Parts: sequence; structure tokens; C-alpha cells
Amino acid sequence: MANKKKSSFMTDFKNFITRGNVLDMAVGVIIGAAFGAIVTGLVNYVLNPIIGLFTGGVDLDNVKTILVPEVSELDAVTGEMVVTQKEVAIMWGLWIQTIINFIIVALCIFIIVRAVTKLRERLEAKKTEAARIAAEAEAAKAAEEKAAADAAAAEAAAAAAERQKQLEDSILRQEKLLEAICESVKK
Repeated sequence: MANKKKSSFMTDFKNFITRGNVLDMAVGVIIGAAFGAIVTGLVNYVLNPIIGLFTGGVDLDNVKTILVPEVSELDAVTGEMVVTQKEVAIMWGLWIQTIINFIIVALCIFIIVRAVTKLRERLEAKKTEAARIAAEAEAAKAAEEKAAADAAAAEAAAAAAERQKQLEDSILRQEKLLEAICESVKK
């Protein structure tokens, strides 16, 4: 019984992993991570030096508020300075860099989503237009068929009226002939 559940779990897991949308998501995550690295490089190596120009050469990496300063003492054995208490600081500059990264990523995602949305709207408009044109063509075809049927009906009615007139004329001629015969018999 346990073997059957394991097999079922593994089958379900395999089906889940091999679905197209999971693979698409995995590709998206990988591309997103690479894109994040590009944006971080843009902020660190391009924007930060430009910001440093406007702030008098201050590097954002070093902008911080020190809450507890670093304490160092001379090690008696090695003769080197050893940190006995690490610095505790609010790293404002790194936080600002993170905000800049976020804004750039959000802007890029917004541009991509906006372009995709516009593309979808255009495709939907084309589909709607095609459906409208098809409906108009169908309506025109139906109107042509109705006009043809009406014309055929009118032609049939005219033919029937012509036959009716011929029949009435024939009846009148027969009546006149009958009257003539009756007149001849009377004489």
C-alpha cells in the first residue's frame, strides 16, 4: 500500500513539474534573477557614481547611521588589532540602493506588462473587427438570399397571376362560345 502511494505521489509530482506553466514560471524566475543582477550592476556601477557627483563624492555604500561603534583592541599575542564588538549601524545608503533597484525593476515590469496588455487589446480588437466583418458578411448574404427568395416569390406570384388571367380569359371565351352555341340552337 505504501509503495502505491509513493508511486502516485511521484507520478503527481512528475506531472506537476512537467506542466508547461511550471516550466514557464521556472524560466521566468531564472530570467528575473539575471535581470535583477543587471539592475543591481546598473545601480552600483552607473547610477551610484552619478549620485556621488551630486552629493560631493559620497558613496551610497558608506551612508549609514552608527548606533554602536566598532570596538577594536590590540591582541597581546599577535600584536594586531582585533574587533571585540562589531559595528551596529542603519545602512541608509544600501537601503536607498535597494529602493532604486526596486523602482527600476518595477518600471521595467510595468513597461513589459503595458506592452503585452496593449498587444492583447490590439489582437482582441482585430478579432472583434473580424467577427463584426463576418457578421456583416453573413447579414449581407442573408439579405441577398432573402431578396432572391422574395424575387422568386414575386416571379412565382406574377406567373400565378398570369395563369389566373389566362384561365379567366379562357372561361370568358368558353362562356361566349357557349352563348353562341345556345343562340345557334335557338334559331
